[in-house]
Amino acid sequence: MDMTQKAEIGLIGLGVMGSNLALNIAEKGHRIAVFNRTTARLGPFMREAGALADRIVPCETIEALAEAIRPPRPIIVMVQAGAAVDEQIRHLKPVLSRNDIIIDAGNANFHDTRRRFAELEGSGLTFIGMGVSGGEEGARHGPSIMVGGTSESYDRIEPTLTAISAKYEGEACSAWLGPDGAGHFVKTIHNGIEYADMQMIAEIYGMLRDGLGMQAKEIGAVFARWNEGRLNSFLIEITAKVLAADDPQTGRPVVDVILDRAGQKGTGKWSAIEAQTLGVPATAIEAAVAARVISSMKTERLAAEAAYGPATAGRVSKDIVDDLELALFAGKIAAYAQGFAVMAAASKEFGWNLPMPTIAKIWRAGCIIRSQFLGRIAEAFDRDSGVANLLMAPDFVAMMKEASPALRRVVAVSAEAGLPAPALSSALAYFDGYRQGRGTSNLIQAQRDFFGAHGFERIDADGAHHGPWSG
Repeated sequence: MDMTQKAEIGLIGLGVMGSNLALNIAEKGHRIAVFNRTTARLGPFMREAGALADRIVPCETIEALAEAIRPPRPIIVMVQAGAAVDEQIRHLKPVLSRNDIIIDAGNANFHDTRRRFAELEGSGLTFIGMGVSGGEEGARHGPSIMVGGTSESYDRIEPTLTAISAKYEGEACSAWLGPDGAGHFVKTIHNGIEYADMQMIAEIYGMLRDGLGMQAKEIGAVFARWNEGRLNSFLIEITAKVLAADDPQTGRPVVDVILDRAGQKGTGKWSAIEAQTLGVPATAIEAAVAARVISSMKTERLAAEAAYGPATAGRVSKDIVDDLELALFAGKIAAYAQGFAVMAAASKEFGWNLPMPTIAKIWRAGCIIRSQFLGRIAEAFDRDSGVANLLMAPDFVAMMKEASPALRRVVAVSAEAGLPAPALSSALAYFDGYRQGRGTSNLIQAQRDFFGAHGFERIDADGAHHGPWSG
């Protein structure tokens, strides 16, 4: 194969995400070589490619893949996170040359990305950890792309990533965010915020369904209306569409025939773990992860309902509907404030210098949590990149003053009715704790000193002190 026929980039892994990313790359005019461990997938993929097949080079071996790409070779690895990525790196190393780039575009744990980056340093090969958000549709037509690695390696693949990424008012939703695991960490927190966002939407749905007795299509119409205002976002939009859809087999609303047991792949849990490790409260994310775990306990939940009785459905006033919109908005602000606070702490811990305005901007299109709200976040960080917490940005102070009373009323009503609202409740508790100038941990410090002589600080003197407990 002469150099003019060689591919600009390679891709390993023709699952749903890999296939769609490859087609996106080809459609944007870039010649791509592809390989799949199960070679039987190559034929069907090339047929799916249709007219784009002319820009795709199918390869039956790793050696053929390396040969098909013009050096220096960038190769995207889109396989299951974990051991499969390490296995592909082992297979690639012998066939690659100096300055080639291995790009892990899966949902990797950022600790693995940092390890792989370090292991390849000095080998002549470069490693990039690349977060890709947007699901199947995003991968095919334009995802949000979060890159971690050296800025030089990003520069070499930037034209391709810019071409395939989502666009927001002409701006590419792709950016270099920092070294080693920065991109995958930001993608992890994106997913943590996504968990909180989805859980709060589900809690509001529960209030409408179980508290007000509304049917799926009625609830869908409420979400569709909200999508025209401050809550305008991909998740609210698809919630309205999901609730409006009918099941072809039964004629019932699809959502009413879906088992209430949510799956998870780990990124939400990683977000909560990293927040705890960094000492940053991310309670709405933690509550959303816990809610998915509780959802999986279907048999136990049915037994508990039989033992304790169902929630007091139908005892919620219809006057609460407008409050629900504002409550969801307030909860969303708290969840995003937590997510960005976790990223700020990680940026300091790992020396990444994460560009907060850029992160908000590349999430405005392509990704699952895309919304008009992210524009407000980008503006807040543009005005003051060092703001301690989004809750302290002037625009957000004004928004929370307007919306938080509704969140308080909704959480109170949900508690009275026995309707679970763990993420919304956690968001409210976080907000109340954050804005309380003198809290109650002075008592905790006294207790710790009493049973463990841990000492405490005084309000009127420096240094460590102990209480008069011994006598």
